[in-house]
Amino acid sequence: MSLISRPLRSSLLALCWLTLWMIMGRQTAFAQIENSGFPVLQLEPSARTAAMAGSSNALLDTGPGSLFANPALVSPEADGRIEFSWLNHLSDINAGWIAYGKDMGAKGAYAAGIRYLSFGQFDERNELGEKTGTFSAADIALTVGGSRAWKSGFRYGAALSVMHSSLASNGATGVGIDAGLIYDDATRRQSLGASIHNLGLVLSSIGERSDALPADVRIGYTRRLAHLPLLVSVTGYRLHKMDGGPDDAGTIARILYHTRLAGEFQFSEAFRVRFGYDHRRHDELKIKSRLDMAGFSTGLGVRLSRFSFDYAFNSWSSLGGLHRITIASSL
Repeated sequence: MSLISRPLRSSLLALCWLTLWMIMGRQTAFAQIENSGFPVLQLEPSARTAAMAGSSNALLDTGPGSLFANPALVSPEADGRIEFSWLNHLSDINAGWIAYGKDMGAKGAYAAGIRYLSFGQFDERNELGEKTGTFSAADIALTVGGSRAWKSGFRYGAALSVMHSSLASNGATGVGIDAGLIYDDATRRQSLGASIHNLGLVLSSIGERSDALPADVRIGYTRRLAHLPLLVSVTGYRLHKMDGGPDDAGTIARILYHTRLAGEFQFSEAFRVRFGYDHRRHDELKIKSRLDMAGFSTGLGVRLSRFSFDYAFNSWSSLGGLHRITIASSL
């Protein structure tokens, strides 16, 4: 028996055509993603998604932070919920966000959030190497968006972001939009999502460098197994530019460079264990010749009454690991 129902296959075809149209229509805007600015936009949306290898745009969630993964995921269940996430990055880098959701009935479900990324303090020195002071570098982004129900099982959404990067007395500003579609087949316990991220304009850049938004096209699929409390997730990302792997990489290796694999053991509503793997991250960060855990991630989620707590650990090989927490509550 096919794992994907006939309605879902038809939906997948429609979503693929939609994504192809968006890619062809914005080919120029997607150029040089590796040199893009505003790294705050590339932060993984939450501890849950980070533990599952990265942002899955088909991972259903009741938190308003799902706005950052796919605006179509903003659901009426996010009404009155506030969510906070914090990331302890390498060195002195810290990042986080706060988001709030509001359901407006037939007008849709909405969310707003602020993301920040701080690179810490740096010494400022003159031509002789003498310290003359300190300066800081940071990113901040304000995002507002929402979703509405469409046909049976479908939701569509969009979000607008305004972001600013600062480096000492210099700054860069940009405006971007996200758009997405989600199909939730509750009967078969599966969902499919397609989204496009960070399309927009850079209004000003730092110095003489030319900044660009980190555009991304993603398609994701999740399914909860029938006889095991396990949700599996597959996400294709950076699909607008199939640039993965070394020059001699085969077809499978190149596909893996654009694929994130993950799972979530849903033992109960109160306790869940997660894991994931990102092959691109593994290949780019690995240092050891054997048993290098770069690109692997794990975490857990706990629900207690009105509160929820999620934790994620992402391995960066011998460089260390990233620890991320997300806390949510109903006001």
